Amino acid sequence: MFGMRFFFFANEHLPVHIHVQNADGRAKFQVSPKVRLLSNKGLKSSDIKLAESVIEENETTIIKAWEVFHGKAE
Repeated sequence: MFGMRFFFFANEHLPVHIHVQNADGRAKFQVSPKVRLLSNKGLKSSDIKLAESVIEENETTIIKAWEVFHGKAE
């Protein structure tokens, strides 16, 4: 989506978070309880803003996918 890949790894940890990657670099965002940037290695600020808005718009879907894969997020 928008040249970005949104994913999480099999052996993840709380809080619920998602990784974002494009050709320039990668970042990690906390999804729950509030969307916020945790780390950034190379993404432009415009890409960070875009990724954050995509995550906010899809927060429920991301949390459900996390729970299916990793178990209920407490």
